[in-house]
Amino acid sequence: MALILALAILAGQGAAQAADDASLTVSVTGLRNIKGQVHVCLTANARAFPDCSKDPVAVKRSVRANAAASISFTGITPGTYALSLIHDENGNGKLDTSLAIPREGFGFSRNPKIAFGPPKFASAAFVLSGEATQTVRMKYML
Repeated sequence: MALILALAILAGQGAAQAADDASLTVSVTGLRNIKGQVHVCLTANARAFPDCSKDPVAVKRSVRANAAASISFTGITPGTYALSLIHDENGNGKLDTSLAIPREGFGFSRNPKIAFGPPKFASAAFVLSGEATQTVRMKYML
């Protein structure tokens, strides 16, 4: 009986934790074609933004470009995050550039204005709690 009670308590704690998790739907607009993949990175680490390679706990997704209209993240701990997206048209796993100008598409949460270089974390940051949607408009320089 004690074992059953302990299992019920643990199951209840897991359900409570899952209920506190947040979910995010990323709506991607403005893709210029459906070639390749769209790579998405969700990070809470300002120092790792925008490429996320220095954030071991960043949540990453890669989807075929023809299926990138809506990308879902579930089980996310509530907090402040920023998104970065790359339209990897040739499928080589990175953002190609020419003279430091992106040759492929990119986008960020909150769609900040782009001047020279990527935006700061604060410009793309949003608070995630419960269910949320971020619409990201892809940009192309070349």
